[in-house]
Amino acid sequence: MNVLAFAASNSKKSINKVLAAYTANLIESATVDVLDINDYEMPLFSEDREKELGKPEQAREFIQKIGNADAIIVSFAEHNGTYTAAYKNLFDWASRITKDVFQNKPTVFLSTSPGPGGAATVLESAVNSAPHFAADMKASISVPSFYDNFDLDANTVTSDKIQHELLQAMQLLAA
Repeated sequence: MNVLAFAASNSKKSINKVLAAYTANLIESATVDVLDINDYEMPLFSEDREKELGKPEQAREFIQKIGNADAIIVSFAEHNGTYTAAYKNLFDWASRITKDVFQNKPTVFLSTSPGPGGAATVLESAVNSAPHFAADMKASISVPSFYDNFDLDANTVTSDKIQHELLQAMQLLAA
C-alpha cells in the first residue's frame, strides 16, 4: 500500500507534518511518501493568473502524487480558524485541474496544535468539504496540546487514547 502523507502547512518545523508521517507509518505494510507542500509553492491563485499562466506544473505534480497513492493522510494546521494560506493556494490551483482533488482515495484527516483546541475548527471545515472534492473519508482526528501528547525525541504519541484512535483510523484506511 502506497500512502501519501502531508501537512497542510508550510512550516519547516510543522508538528502537523510530524503527526501525518507518524500516523502513516503505523500501517506496517505501507510505503509512505511524506510530501512537503513547500515543494509546490506557486503564485497566489486568481482567475487572471490562471489565464496568464495556465495550470502550473507544481499543481499537476501534486494531483499526480495523489493519483499515484493508494491512500492519503493530511494533517491540517490552523491559521485564525481556517486553512493555512500555503495549503489553500495549492488546493485552489489543484482544484482547477480537477474538482476531484482527492480522486476517491481512502483518506484520513488529522489536525493538531500546541493548544487544547487541536486545530479542530479547520479539521471540521476540511471534513465538511471533503465529499465535494472526492475524498473517501475514513476517519478524522484532532490531537490537542501536541507537545503534551507527542514525544518528539522518541517520535511517538504518549497518550494511549490518541494512539488507539490513530491505530483505528489506520485500520480503516488500510481496509
